[in-house]
Amino acid sequence: MQSFNKIIAISLVFAVMFASSSFTVNMHFCCNKLVDMAVFAKAQVCDNSIKGQTNSLKECSFEKKGCCDNKSFVKEGSDNFQKTSFEMENQNLVFLHTFFYAYVNLFEGLEQNIVPFLNYDPPLIPKDFQVLHEVYLI
Repeated sequence: MQSFNKIIAISLVFAVMFASSSFTVNMHFCCNKLVDMAVFAKAQVCDNSIKGQTNSLKECSFEKKGCCDNKSFVKEGSDNFQKTSFEMENQNLVFLHTFFYAYVNLFEGLEQNIVPFLNYDPPLIPKDFQVLHEVYLI
């Protein structure tokens, strides 16, 4: 149970850190193909090894100036977290105390399951009333 609480706490820390941080993803496209992608840095432009490849599209070549395109994705961070104060009133404290006391004692039971009517026989039925009145369960 303690390890589960630690896992939840760590995941909540990462969720708050991701929600409050901002980052930019830069992408460089040539001929509608992703050439380079960089996080927190600028994407590099086409190099000579890619220029030597053959293209299936004749209208797009690496030598053309308008062929390459840079796109950026910006994730803005938010800093509008609210700080809450936790003040306990006497009524809430008494309610929580009684609730936890009742909840803990709910699962404490007898070690042995006692059935008070275990040694008694069922009553004798002189006639079968279901057959007598022709009432059957379907």
